[in-house]
Amino acid sequence: MKANTLVILRGNSASGKTTIAKAIQTRLGRGVAARIGQDQLRRDILRELDVPGGMAPDFICHMAAYLLDRMPVVLVEGIMVGARYKAALQRLIDQHPGRALVYWLDVEFAETLHRHATRPQAAEFTPEDMAGWYVQDDWLGLPGEALIPQESSLEETIQRICRDIGSPVVEHGRMPTACGTASDAPSGEDRPHLVL
Repeated sequence: MKANTLVILRGNSASGKTTIAKAIQTRLGRGVAARIGQDQLRRDILRELDVPGGMAPDFICHMAAYLLDRMPVVLVEGIMVGARYKAALQRLIDQHPGRALVYWLDVEFAETLHRHATRPQAAEFTPEDMAGWYVQDDWLGLPGEALIPQESSLEETIQRICRDIGSPVVEHGRMPTACGTASDAPSGEDRPHLVL
């Protein structure tokens, strides 16, 4: 595995970001990948609305920079609307001497509604809320930014990102030693539920 890789995974609500990031973190194994979720840092730690001038973009990037000095892979995932996060993410990438992989999960609004209905937190916000947050084609315009289409299955997406990171491709249901052990594999309630 190539050390010190930053992975930025962006997309609209219910596009699969957290499910994908958690699965990659688990498959890479303990002590290999740190995962930073925008929702947890912005909503839970800062208790901040996603508004221009907020603390969340810089806070998330400072945390990522700290972890990039200590972990082989750092996964940063969230909606991270380009208008509010692009400058901070660009600074993070510019200051990071290692590789940066940037992905946009391109999922149509109707499909995000369908996926949201299957999530445990489906009652927490409405289709109207999601419509207000939805940003079509919110590319950052960074070199190498890759689009992952909604037709890409969860497993295909995980394998693609693992390949890009440089880890062995993880076969569904079988975990090669270099990408995690059976004890690190998700089971029961920890298993990702979303199928892309």
